[in-house]
Amino acid sequence: MSNKDVLVFEIEQAKGKPRDVAKKKDYCPFCDTENLTNIIDQRGDMIWLENKFKTLKDTNQTIIIESNDHYGDISNYSVEKNREVFEYIYECWNKMIQSKKYQSVLMYKNFGPMSGGSLRHPHFQIIGLDHVDGYKHIEPENFTGMDVFNSKHINVNVSEKPIMGFVEFNVTINNPQYIDELAEFTRVTVKYVLEDLYGGKFDSYNIFFYKVGRKIICKIEARYVVSPYFVGYRLSQRDGDEQVRGIADVLLQKLKENAHSKEINQ
Repeated sequence: MSNKDVLVFEIEQAKGKPRDVAKKKDYCPFCDTENLTNIIDQRGDMIWLENKFKTLKDTNQTIIIESNDHYGDISNYSVEKNREVFEYIYECWNKMIQSKKYQSVLMYKNFGPMSGGSLRHPHFQIIGLDHVDGYKHIEPENFTGMDVFNSKHINVNVSEKPIMGFVEFNVTINNPQYIDELAEFTRVTVKYVLEDLYGGKFDSYNIFFYKVGRKIICKIEARYVVSPYFVGYRLSQRDGDEQVRGIADVLLQKLKENAHSKEINQ
Protein backbone atom coordinates (compact mmCIF):
# COMPACT_ATOMS: atom_id res chain seq x y z
CA MET A 1 0.00 0.00 0.00
CA SER A 2 1.43 3.36 -1.02
CA ASN A 3 0.95 6.65 0.83
CA LYS A 4 -1.57 7.74 -1.78
CA ASP A 5 -3.86 4.91 -0.65
CA VAL A 6 -4.09 6.36 2.88
CA LEU A 7 -6.72 8.89 3.94
CA VAL A 8 -5.16 11.73 5.95
CA PHE A 9 -7.08 12.82 9.05
CA GLU A 10 -6.65 16.53 9.86
CA ILE A 11 -7.25 16.76 13.59
CA GLU A 12 -7.46 20.56 13.62
CA GLN A 13 -10.65 20.33 11.56
CA ALA A 14 -12.27 18.13 14.22
CA LYS A 15 -12.12 20.73 16.98
CA GLY A 16 -15.60 21.52 18.24
CA LYS A 17 -17.16 18.54 16.47
CA PRO A 18 -20.32 17.57 18.42
CA ARG A 19 -20.73 14.10 19.92
CA ASP A 20 -23.81 12.57 21.50
CA VAL A 21 -23.42 8.84 20.86
CA ALA A 22 -21.72 7.96 24.12
CA LYS A 23 -23.43 10.59 26.28
CA LYS A 24 -26.78 12.32 25.99
CA LYS A 25 -26.56 15.96 24.99
CA ASP A 26 -29.18 18.69 25.05
CA TYR A 27 -28.25 20.02 21.62
CA CYS A 28 -28.19 18.21 18.27
CA PRO A 29 -27.09 20.24 15.21
CA PHE A 30 -29.14 18.01 12.90
CA CYS A 31 -32.31 18.78 14.84
CA ASP A 32 -31.60 22.51 14.58
CA THR A 33 -32.42 22.66 10.86
CA GLU A 34 -32.94 26.44 10.84
CA ASN A 35 -29.24 26.97 11.50
CA LEU A 36 -27.87 24.43 9.03
CA THR A 37 -25.51 25.89 6.43
CA ASN A 38 -24.15 24.81 3.03
CA ILE A 39 -27.27 22.86 2.13
CA ILE A 40 -26.92 21.17 -1.26
CA ASP A 41 -30.45 19.84 -1.64
CA GLN A 42 -33.55 19.01 0.37
CA ARG A 43 -36.53 16.71 -0.05
CA GLY A 44 -39.13 16.74 2.71
CA ASP A 45 -37.30 16.22 5.99
CA MET A 46 -34.24 14.78 4.22
CA ILE A 47 -31.37 17.28 3.83
CA TRP A 48 -28.13 16.89 1.88
CA LEU A 49 -25.42 19.28 3.05
CA GLU A 50 -21.70 19.74 3.21
CA ASN A 51 -20.03 18.40 6.33
CA LYS A 52 -19.08 21.33 8.55
CA PHE A 53 -16.12 19.37 9.95
CA LYS A 54 -14.05 18.30 6.95
CA THR A 55 -11.50 16.14 8.69
CA LEU A 56 -10.15 14.23 5.67
CA LYS A 57 -7.61 15.83 3.36
CA ASP A 58 -8.35 15.92 -0.39
CA THR A 59 -11.99 14.93 -0.04
CA ASN A 60 -15.46 16.39 -0.35
CA GLN A 61 -17.37 15.26 2.73
CA THR A 62 -21.16 15.52 2.66
CA ILE A 63 -23.96 14.33 4.92
CA ILE A 64 -27.56 13.36 4.33
CA ILE A 65 -29.86 13.90 7.31
CA GLU A 66 -32.43 11.13 6.86
CA SER A 67 -35.25 12.35 9.05
CA ASN A 68 -36.37 15.06 11.47
CA ASP A 69 -36.82 12.30 14.08
CA HIS A 70 -33.71 12.34 16.27
CA TYR A 71 -34.32 8.71 17.28
CA GLY A 72 -35.26 7.49 13.82
CA ASP A 73 -33.40 4.62 12.18
CA ILE A 74 -33.73 2.13 9.37
CA SER A 75 -34.78 -0.40 12.01
CA ASN A 76 -37.81 1.64 13.10
CA TYR A 77 -38.82 3.54 9.95
CA SER A 78 -42.03 2.65 8.19
CA VAL A 79 -41.61 0.73 4.93
CA GLU A 80 -42.54 3.88 2.99
CA LYS A 81 -40.14 6.17 4.88
CA ASN A 82 -37.25 3.76 4.49
CA ARG A 83 -37.83 3.51 0.75
CA GLU A 84 -37.90 7.30 0.48
CA VAL A 85 -34.54 7.45 2.29
CA PHE A 86 -32.93 4.86 0.02
CA GLU A 87 -34.24 6.48 -3.14
CA TYR A 88 -32.87 9.85 -2.04
CA ILE A 89 -29.46 8.71 -0.84
CA TYR A 90 -28.94 6.74 -4.05
CA GLU A 91 -29.87 9.78 -6.13
CA CYS A 92 -27.39 12.00 -4.24
CA TRP A 93 -24.63 9.38 -4.32
CA ASN A 94 -25.11 8.83 -8.05
CA LYS A 95 -24.95 12.59 -8.72
CA MET A 96 -21.50 12.73 -7.13
CA ILE A 97 -20.36 9.65 -9.06
CA GLN A 98 -21.66 11.01 -12.36
CA SER A 99 -19.94 14.37 -11.78
CA LYS A 100 -16.62 12.61 -12.58
CA LYS A 101 -14.85 14.94 -10.15
CA TYR A 102 -13.53 12.21 -7.87
CA GLN A 103 -11.35 9.14 -8.00
CA SER A 104 -14.10 7.37 -6.06
CA VAL A 105 -17.25 8.21 -4.10
CA LEU A 106 -18.08 6.34 -0.90
CA MET A 107 -21.46 6.14 0.82
CA TYR A 108 -21.92 4.65 4.26
CA LYS A 109 -23.81 4.89 7.54
CA ASN A 110 -22.71 4.69 11.16
CA PHE A 111 -25.17 3.69 13.87
CA GLY A 112 -24.41 3.16 17.54
CA PRO A 113 -21.40 3.66 19.83
CA MET A 114 -19.29 0.93 18.20
CA SER A 115 -19.80 2.16 14.64
CA GLY A 116 -17.41 5.12 14.54
CA GLY A 117 -20.20 7.67 14.51
CA SER A 118 -20.42 10.78 16.68
CA LEU A 119 -24.10 11.78 16.43
CA ARG A 120 -27.22 9.71 17.13
CA HIS A 121 -29.42 11.65 14.70
CA PRO A 122 -29.91 9.38 11.63
CA HIS A 123 -27.65 10.29 8.73
CA PHE A 124 -25.64 8.87 5.86
CA GLN A 125 -22.28 10.13 4.66
CA ILE A 126 -21.23 10.55 1.03
CA ILE A 127 -17.53 11.23 0.55
CA GLY A 128 -15.81 12.13 -2.71
CA LEU A 129 -12.15 11.05 -2.65
CA ASP A 130 -9.96 13.19 -4.90
CA HIS A 131 -7.02 10.83 -5.30
CA VAL A 132 -7.83 7.54 -3.57
CA ASP A 133 -9.68 4.56 -5.02
CA GLY A 134 -11.78 3.54 -2.02
CA TYR A 135 -12.61 0.21 -3.66
CA LYS A 136 -9.05 -0.80 -4.52
CA HIS A 137 -8.72 -3.36 -1.74
CA ILE A 138 -12.23 -4.80 -2.06
CA GLU A 139 -12.58 -8.11 -3.91
CA PRO A 140 -15.67 -9.63 -5.56
CA GLU A 141 -15.47 -12.50 -3.07
CA ASN A 142 -16.22 -10.03 -0.25
CA PHE A 143 -19.78 -9.81 -1.60
CA THR A 144 -20.43 -13.54 -1.95
CA GLY A 145 -21.36 -16.01 0.75
CA MET A 146 -23.95 -18.41 2.07
CA ASP A 147 -27.24 -17.54 0.42
CA VAL A 148 -30.12 -16.39 2.57
CA PHE A 149 -32.39 -15.46 -0.32
CA ASN A 150 -31.93 -15.38 -4.07
CA SER A 151 -34.21 -14.29 -6.90
CA LYS A 152 -33.92 -12.87 -10.38
CA HIS A 153 -33.39 -9.33 -9.11
CA ILE A 154 -31.93 -9.58 -5.60
CA ASN A 155 -29.54 -11.66 -3.53
CA VAL A 156 -29.03 -11.72 0.23
CA ASN A 157 -26.13 -13.65 1.72
CA VAL A 158 -23.88 -13.94 4.77
CA SER A 159 -20.25 -13.24 3.85
CA GLU A 160 -17.95 -16.24 3.88
CA LYS A 161 -14.98 -13.95 3.15
CA PRO A 162 -15.89 -10.77 5.04
CA ILE A 163 -13.87 -7.59 4.76
CA MET A 164 -13.42 -7.32 8.52
CA GLY A 165 -15.73 -9.94 10.08
CA PHE A 166 -17.36 -11.56 11.96
CA VAL A 167 -20.87 -11.20 10.59
CA GLU A 168 -21.44 -9.26 7.37
CA PHE A 169 -24.60 -9.40 5.28
CA ASN A 170 -24.64 -8.52 1.58
CA VAL A 171 -27.81 -7.34 -0.15
CA THR A 172 -27.37 -6.98 -3.92
CA ILE A 173 -29.75 -5.73 -6.59
CA ASN A 174 -28.85 -6.21 -10.24
CA ASN A 175 -30.25 -2.85 -11.36
CA PRO A 176 -30.89 0.50 -9.63
CA GLN A 177 -34.56 0.25 -10.60
CA TYR A 178 -34.95 -2.20 -7.72
CA ILE A 179 -33.76 0.28 -5.09
CA ASP A 180 -37.03 -0.14 -3.18
CA GLU A 181 -36.30 -3.85 -2.82
CA LEU A 182 -32.80 -3.05 -1.61
CA ALA A 183 -34.33 -0.73 0.98
CA GLU A 184 -36.79 -3.32 2.24
CA PHE A 185 -34.38 -6.25 2.50
CA THR A 186 -31.86 -3.98 4.23
CA ARG A 187 -34.52 -2.70 6.67
CA VAL A 188 -35.39 -6.21 7.84
CA THR A 189 -31.72 -7.24 8.01
CA VAL A 190 -30.78 -4.23 10.15
CA LYS A 191 -33.72 -4.91 12.44
CA TYR A 192 -32.53 -8.52 12.78
CA VAL A 193 -28.98 -7.39 13.61
CA LEU A 194 -30.14 -5.07 16.40
CA GLU A 195 -32.92 -7.20 17.88
CA ASP A 196 -32.11 -10.87 17.31
CA LEU A 197 -28.56 -11.62 16.15
CA TYR A 198 -26.76 -13.48 18.95
CA GLY A 199 -29.67 -12.75 21.26
CA GLY A 200 -29.70 -9.01 20.55
CA LYS A 201 -26.13 -8.33 21.76
CA PHE A 202 -25.41 -5.72 19.08
CA ASP A 203 -26.29 -2.04 19.48
CA SER A 204 -24.22 -0.81 16.52
CA TYR A 205 -23.90 -1.42 12.81
CA ASN A 206 -22.42 0.03 9.65
CA ILE A 207 -23.84 0.04 6.15
CA PHE A 208 -21.54 0.40 3.14
CA PHE A 209 -22.65 0.85 -0.46
CA TYR A 210 -20.86 -0.28 -3.61
CA LYS A 211 -21.68 0.25 -7.28
CA VAL A 212 -20.42 -2.51 -9.56
CA GLY A 213 -21.64 -1.96 -13.12
CA ARG A 214 -25.43 -1.87 -12.83
CA LYS A 215 -25.37 -3.71 -9.52
CA ILE A 216 -25.85 -1.92 -6.20
CA ILE A 217 -24.49 -3.76 -3.17
CA CYS A 218 -25.35 -2.92 0.41
CA LYS A 219 -23.12 -4.48 3.08
CA ILE A 220 -24.55 -4.52 6.60
CA GLU A 221 -21.95 -5.12 9.27
CA ALA A 222 -22.75 -5.85 12.91
CA ARG A 223 -20.19 -3.87 14.95
CA TYR A 224 -18.20 -4.89 18.00
CA VAL A 225 -14.68 -4.32 19.32
CA VAL A 226 -12.41 -4.85 16.32
CA SER A 227 -10.47 -8.11 16.33
CA PRO A 228 -6.72 -7.75 17.01
CA TYR A 229 -6.13 -10.11 14.08
CA PHE A 230 -7.64 -7.51 11.78
CA VAL A 231 -5.96 -4.55 13.48
CA GLY A 232 -2.50 -6.10 13.45
CA TYR A 233 -2.55 -8.39 10.44
CA ARG A 234 -5.62 -7.51 8.33
CA LEU A 235 -6.86 -11.04 8.89
CA SER A 236 -10.64 -11.15 8.93
CA GLN A 237 -12.58 -13.80 10.84
CA ARG A 238 -15.97 -15.38 10.43
CA ASP A 239 -18.10 -17.92 12.22
CA GLY A 240 -18.08 -21.58 11.23
CA ASP A 241 -20.38 -22.91 8.52
CA GLU A 242 -22.87 -24.39 10.97
CA GLN A 243 -23.26 -21.08 12.80
CA VAL A 244 -23.50 -19.11 9.54
CA ARG A 245 -26.14 -21.51 8.24
CA GLY A 246 -28.14 -20.96 11.40
CA ILE A 247 -27.89 -17.17 11.00
CA ALA A 248 -28.95 -17.45 7.36
CA ASP A 249 -31.98 -19.61 8.24
CA VAL A 250 -33.18 -17.22 10.94
CA LEU A 251 -32.76 -14.18 8.70
CA LEU A 252 -34.67 -15.88 5.89
CA GLN A 253 -37.54 -16.51 8.28
CA LYS A 254 -37.46 -12.84 9.36
CA LEU A 255 -37.55 -11.76 5.70
CA LYS A 256 -40.52 -14.03 4.99
CA GLU A 257 -42.39 -12.70 8.01
CA ASN A 258 -41.54 -8.99 7.76
CA ALA A 259 -40.37 -7.95 4.29
CA HIS A 260 -42.97 -6.08 2.24
CA SER A 261 -41.59 -7.27 -1.08
CA LYS A 262 -42.89 -8.88 -4.22
CA GLU A 263 -39.61 -10.79 -4.44
CA ILE A 264 -39.96 -12.60 -1.11
CA ASN A 265 -43.62 -13.46 -1.68
CA GLN A 266 -43.26 -14.95 -5.14
